[in-house]
Amino acid sequence: MQYDSEAGTDFGNWQAFSILIVDDEAGMRSFLERALKARCGQVASAANVEDAAELMARLHFDLIVLDISLPGKSGIEWLLELRRGGYTGDVVLVTAFADMETAISALRGGASDFILKPFRVDQILNSIKRCFEGARLARENFVLRRELAELCAEVEGFVGHSPLIQSLRSLVRRIAPMPTTVLLQGESGTGKEVTARALHQMSNRAQRPFVPVNCAAISPELIESELFGHVKGAFTGASEARNGLFYYAHGGTLFLDEIGELPLAMQTKLLRALEERRIRPVGSAREVPVDVRIVAASNRDLTEEVAAGRFRQDLFFRLAVVEITIPPLRARTEDIPDLARHFMALFSAQLGVDPLPLSAEIIARLAAYPWPGNVRELRNFVERSLILGAFPTLGIAPANAAPAVSEDEMTLEEVERQHILRVLAVCGGNKSEAARRLGVSRKTLERKCAEWGRGAGGVDPSPAAETVATEAS
Repeated sequence: MQYDSEAGTDFGNWQAFSILIVDDEAGMRSFLERALKARCGQVASAANVEDAAELMARLHFDLIVLDISLPGKSGIEWLLELRRGGYTGDVVLVTAFADMETAISALRGGASDFILKPFRVDQILNSIKRCFEGARLARENFVLRRELAELCAEVEGFVGHSPLIQSLRSLVRRIAPMPTTVLLQGESGTGKEVTARALHQMSNRAQRPFVPVNCAAISPELIESELFGHVKGAFTGASEARNGLFYYAHGGTLFLDEIGELPLAMQTKLLRALEERRIRPVGSAREVPVDVRIVAASNRDLTEEVAAGRFRQDLFFRLAVVEITIPPLRARTEDIPDLARHFMALFSAQLGVDPLPLSAEIIARLAAYPWPGNVRELRNFVERSLILGAFPTLGIAPANAAPAVSEDEMTLEEVERQHILRVLAVCGGNKSEAARRLGVSRKTLERKCAEWGRGAGGVDPSPAAETVATEAS
């Protein structure tokens, strides 16, 4: 039997992987060893299952090239034993005698690939390459998931050592593994989505989707379709069927941000979906079962919304199985230095610039500012400082600055400007939210910002932040 030993394709370097060859034919073992040893970190071979099992008891193998026809126990029988024993590596089966039934048995047994003898060397290398690419991606995903899980307590809203943030971190770790519905309440910018992602990443749903949806950003006419999906022709413009966000979050977590903005009619439908774990796409007569964990969030006090009749009490009780209040940044000022250093390191690396020194004076200024936009505002402030190369002033002016103008000395235009900038700061620069609170259109707000020379990219963290301080050192 002749085997082509020349491969015209570059199959790369597989030094991080190891292979076990199991074949009773000495020529086949020698052929595969020559083809693989130059590429792989470790290659071993055995003539039967017993010798192969002994090697596996001592060494780790990422992939096994396994002949089906072996003395004693067949390759398929051993493959089934390996899978039952928990071996998760790839297995490429090879044989000179095969029919459809054998191929089906091999794939059902957990084989990664099935190759007929005689074969060219590039056939087996292509098969191994596909297996190793899948293994490499699985390893990288595993590492990234582990790193993300470990970093959950050290990103944005979770950075710090204050008693409040330590209590929050402990509570999230306790609740995360449970399937419990969670309601997050807190001001804008405190880190509600960060907390929701941490709950997801620390749960057994971490490998499934995390689907965030901002209920305030979707029009009342479309929210049902966005969440539940729709069938073709369900309404004007529904030219084709579409799955909803519940569908895409199946098996994972659905994060309903700003849930207090849901219309009452939609609140009723959401309550039914949560209680029955089934959804009905718009225009469909068929209900679809869903398996999602719900994490909801609101920057409003939902108990007040219930009292005012704007939020259903039964939905509130259904969501608030566990209620977590995210503290504002001004309530944990001892975390501001940690957060500032964290964002400084993060953005200096992303922007490719040297970090600005956080002197004791700068830290004192940061701690003295009330941060109405919370962690989001601090994050934006640090990023903007790196871009400018210096720290903008905050609410406290430098000692040599001119005294502030009192409101009774301001023009009507300046009073309006100051008020708009404050609202924008509270909203963390989110113009849609600021426009909603101000009762104007986003277009009007953007026009006013443009008139003040600020463009469409956001505003400084406070009305006094127009001048750039040179006191960064």
